[in-house]
Amino acid sequence: MIAYQFIDHTADIGVEIYGRTRRELFTNACRAFQDLSLDRKEAVTGREDVLWEEKITVHGSDIADLLVNFLRELLYELNAKKRVIILCAIAAVSNNKLTARLLFESYSPKRHTLKAEVKAVTYHGLCVEKTGSAWRAKVIFDV
Repeated sequence: MIAYQFIDHTADIGVEIYGRTRRELFTNACRAFQDLSLDRKEAVTGREDVLWEEKITVHGSDIADLLVNFLRELLYELNAKKRVIILCAIAAVSNNKLTARLLFESYSPKRHTLKAEVKAVTYHGLCVEKTGSAWRAKVIFDV
């Protein structure tokens, strides 16, 4: 099963995300966001980054709202705090609450290249559904 794929969308960027479980779906959503936003450069001599580990809890009115709020949290970490996620471990996810352990490194132009400036995670065309024994989501990012 593929983790995610980018889809054509007028003026914005869409992504379809897949997972066998809700945890895998949200983990793959994090990967898609990172892949959309950044390129990691090969090893740079003398690491100057600082590492953080945090447990986050995110709430939503339903699973689709939860996905948007989770991705907004990731966007905030990158844009406001200048922190890049290097590990995302989803501890638990229900229809309206998610807990995750995130490991971050500081953003550095020596180690990271911005690919797309994500301005927002939108509700336009948003869907999260269970299809058979797997999960599928569609999210549009305003760039």
